[in-house]
Amino acid sequence: MLRVAVVGSGPSGVYTAEALTRQESVPDVAVDVLDRLPCPYGLVRYGVAPDHEKIKSLQGTLRRVLEDPRIRFLGNVTVGGPGLSPQALLGLYHAVVYCVGAATDRRLGVPGEDLPGSCAATHFVSWYSAHPDQASGGFPLCARSAVVIGIGNVAVDVARILARGAEELRRTDVPEGVLRALADSRVTDVHMVGRRGPSQAKFTTKELRELGDLPDADVLVRPEELALDPAYADPQGLVPVARRNVEVLRGWASRPPSGRRRRIHLRFFLRPVAVLGEDAVAAVRFERTAPDGKGGVRGTGELEDIEAGLVLRSVGYRGVPLEGLPFDDRLGVVPNEEGRVLRDGTPSPGEYVAGWIKRGPTGVIGTNRPCAKQTATALIADVRELLARRAAVADPAADPLEGLRALGQNPVEWNGWEAIEAAETALGRSLDRVTVKIPDWEGLLGAARPAR
Repeated sequence: MLRVAVVGSGPSGVYTAEALTRQESVPDVAVDVLDRLPCPYGLVRYGVAPDHEKIKSLQGTLRRVLEDPRIRFLGNVTVGGPGLSPQALLGLYHAVVYCVGAATDRRLGVPGEDLPGSCAATHFVSWYSAHPDQASGGFPLCARSAVVIGIGNVAVDVARILARGAEELRRTDVPEGVLRALADSRVTDVHMVGRRGPSQAKFTTKELRELGDLPDADVLVRPEELALDPAYADPQGLVPVARRNVEVLRGWASRPPSGRRRRIHLRFFLRPVAVLGEDAVAAVRFERTAPDGKGGVRGTGELEDIEAGLVLRSVGYRGVPLEGLPFDDRLGVVPNEEGRVLRDGTPSPGEYVAGWIKRGPTGVIGTNRPCAKQTATALIADVRELLARRAAVADPAADPLEGLRALGQNPVEWNGWEAIEAAETALGRSLDRVTVKIPDWEGLLGAARPAR
């Protein structure tokens, strides 16, 4: 039997497990999908906005894979550092595939970025998604104005949640504390700001249009900023998504505000140069940019300050090193060749990567499937070497679960995850809502292992 550990239970990890069990050249494969959290699904559970129910329904697809009898989910397992190093983990399996994503945000690199009230948009997403690492964190929603820096889908999600009424989110699984905070929010103006123009924005048209569907928020666009984009006057040469985005923005720019309670300001050609404030964020200083004729922008020297009590940075994700694995700090990935981990430029027997930690934070959820298949194909091509290596160092028949426990891990198995699901359903029922997520480690682990 070929035993493989997949580290990470998000789409890339689950697709890798699926690819390994669907290939036909090695029929006897057992895959353990490990995760640091006691819950599966990665960013589908903890990164997709709660009001995006269609995307969140992907959990059902991932669930069907994880319920395959050849695949075992083991949550609450921490790889890296003392106890369970990559080397120790590889001692329990024929191969290990790391699908750990890109766990941190890119920084702006401007003065004042670390003032209280300025943080990564990913932290805000984790908060409203009930990620247990964010359980004690809150956000200053007492300010009138918030600035979201970035013009991608995450920025759109964050701006939409800030501008959406709490009552509209009661039918979702957001924690009760998040609902209370949003209900008490004093934010009336959300500024979403990008350094480039509308034709270069990274959001999809579907996400963009959702801003215009909010019942209590006007979307405001400045025609003079759109006109700075060379493609604005004639968008026919743009790729379809960019052309549709420009058309939506043109419509909003020509429409007068209706006087709704909240306003979303979409701003373009502004580059952050400083976050202003003494003890906390008070404003963000931007420099006006202009197209440089080469697909980028240049600074013009013209400055504008936008008031803000909350600043959320959404300028991209970045992979982080996992102790014991090589890491390319420039690219933010584990160096690899078609998924095979490279140590000093040479493939490391039994170590593989898939997903963002393999290729960088690019593509959509579906992009992970061919990426995972490529890695699985490389692993299966190496199977003879992997079986020989394992037979030389350990008992090939030994169950890795016992080895994980011997190394100090206390895994949450699939029935523990099902107990968490049941507890979240019961919590929702008690609050006269649908399923409500448990937002803290103590609650999740307590639900996974209820007292007998």
